Amino acid sequence: MTPLKHWLLIVAGVISLALGVIGAFLPLLPTVPLVLLAGFCFARSSERLHTWLVNNKHFGAIIRSFEAGQGIPRRVKIRAITVVWISMGISCWIVATPSLCLLLAAIGAGVSIYLWRQPEYNA
Repeated sequence: MTPLKHWLLIVAGVISLALGVIGAFLPLLPTVPLVLLAGFCFARSSERLHTWLVNNKHFGAIIRSFEAGQGIPRRVKIRAITVVWISMGISCWIVATPSLCLLLAAIGAGVSIYLWRQPEYNA
């Protein structure tokens, strides 16, 4: 891996994790997809950061169950998809540009399909 790719993945992971932490308190940001993205970035760039995230008492269980193939709890999945669509709707209302609203809808659909297709477990 090139040094640039290594650092870009670390930066993307840190930003994703920060947004995920904020999303735990703000209903407009989906926490689970952002924490999973951070785990993905850290797994490919920094073993130390990935180990720290997997062992984190707040977010570690999400990453461990996802990496073990257990998936995401149904209630978390439904909440994440709902929050994605609420935030897409608010964003579309704010930008009020049809082409950007279509782009937001496509992104929302992609995230929703991805989350819905993940395996579920009872938490």
